[in-house]
Amino acid sequence: MRYFYLLLCLLIPAAGVLAQKAKGPKPDLVPTQRFRTELLLETYNSDVQVQPLAEDSSVVVLVERDAGLVGKPEYFFQKFDRQLRPAAPQPIEVPRGYDFQRICAEGTDVYALFSGTVESTLWVAAYDTRTGELGTGEFKTKRVREIHDLKALEGNLFVTVEVNQHLTVLVLNLHTAQFKFLPSVYEPLPARFTLLADSATKRAELILSESNGFKSRLQLKQLDDDGRLLRSEFVQAGSDRGLLDAQLSSGDSAARVLAGTYTLRDSRYSQGLFAADLTAGVTATGQRRSLRFYDFLNFKHFFDFMKPARLARMRQRNDRLRSTDRQYRHRYQLLMHDMLPTAEGFVLVSEVYHERYSGSYTGSGYPGYGNLNGFGYPSRYNNYYGSSSNNRRAPAGYHTSHALVCGFDRQGNLLWDNSFLLKEMERYQLEETVCTRLLPDGRRLVLAYIKDDQFYYKLIDQTTPSSNDWQVTLRTAPTNAPENTIDKATNTNQEHLLPWYGSHFLAIGYQHVRTEKGPGRDIFFLNDLSFESEQAGSVSVEK
Repeated sequence: MRYFYLLLCLLIPAAGVLAQKAKGPKPDLVPTQRFRTELLLETYNSDVQVQPLAEDSSVVVLVERDAGLVGKPEYFFQKFDRQLRPAAPQPIEVPRGYDFQRICAEGTDVYALFSGTVESTLWVAAYDTRTGELGTGEFKTKRVREIHDLKALEGNLFVTVEVNQHLTVLVLNLHTAQFKFLPSVYEPLPARFTLLADSATKRAELILSESNGFKSRLQLKQLDDDGRLLRSEFVQAGSDRGLLDAQLSSGDSAARVLAGTYTLRDSRYSQGLFAADLTAGVTATGQRRSLRFYDFLNFKHFFDFMKPARLARMRQRNDRLRSTDRQYRHRYQLLMHDMLPTAEGFVLVSEVYHERYSGSYTGSGYPGYGNLNGFGYPSRYNNYYGSSSNNRRAPAGYHTSHALVCGFDRQGNLLWDNSFLLKEMERYQLEETVCTRLLPDGRRLVLAYIKDDQFYYKLIDQTTPSSNDWQVTLRTAPTNAPENTIDKATNTNQEHLLPWYGSHFLAIGYQHVRTEKGPGRDIFFLNDLSFESEQAGSVSVEK
């Protein structure tokens, strides 16, 4: 018996050590959740589009309520301030026969685009959130078949559309109520296509990926705010590399950096990242002077998801291939975010995903939104626009494994890299899962996403390793609820995370909330999660 007690005494301290290790390191920063507001809406009879406005730290929602079998849907805009206090709703009289397509914003103006049952007819609602004024207009284009993207620039709307199996840009002038198709953009489907609108330079940039079946290159077209072509240039690589997709640095600056993915012949997969300083010029043979390539094996943290033994075998195989003048080929697909300007240059976040083709796919996304994720941000499909007549098999869903974070200087030199491992993120549509915000110190970043009412985040300080598992549970009580309120979310649908302003994130979605006393409630929620040290005092928020 005494041996049993001796063994028990030995096991108790060991169990304590294991428990300590299981807890892991505590996070340096924990997000605060001071503000939450709720709209009494249900998933089966409403749709909500959410548009954050960094200009004045507010957020605007566009709500569609189903009128049932009789009548037409009801629409209204509603603005919330940085403490999520609501302003009065602004009703929108959308004509019968129009369906919502896209939403975007410029400054404090919000634009909603609708398409009519009469083919090629568009209707626009423009909402000035400062004055509350609402303007509307109809455009009979006669040619538009499908809408892919919407951007606003100096009061004009740039709409990426399909016309006769081609991809082009339609410019809607809201001041003159006129429209025009851009002759400088007319790409046959399928196509890789990125449209950027930069309010600082008052320019629109088009990044087109062109391929002859063996090699791909990028063409950049710069337009003014009216859609006129200002200049066009090509960016291509030598040897057997092809440039797939790219993002361009924004802002009125002398720095002009292009960064994206490159491939080795197979345009489905990325081999690594490239970066180029477009101001450095070209050589006598037409090659970019500053074009640099970074194989995934060159990154310090890209393979953090992989077991060390497997990574060692892959590196050994790569070394053997290099000795025979061959190269290890990766099979990764990347969804790139817009580049984020920093004090030292730029940050590029890319989500690594692969397509699911199983007929029994069950993801966390919500079907039925077409190319939208339901919250105002379009699904990019890696900037790949297809056609119903092509032979490309449509994926049943997408699995995102991790995000690669890279810091570049203003000449496109890679300064550091890091990664953020995700927890089995499955979605029906290919959309940005991870959000990025700069911390007040201007150096560190926060990468975050939400899943099952949990806010997962990671602090990125260049290459410094940190935990991928820090999380907090989303607040379920409104801002005006008593401190001892005990609410519990029993069902959450269409949850999503959006970047807001400063170091603030905005979590949104539908929930059924069970209360300790009284009936439960079905709501659409907006939660503020902040990493800023100073917060405003608590305020009451009306439902």
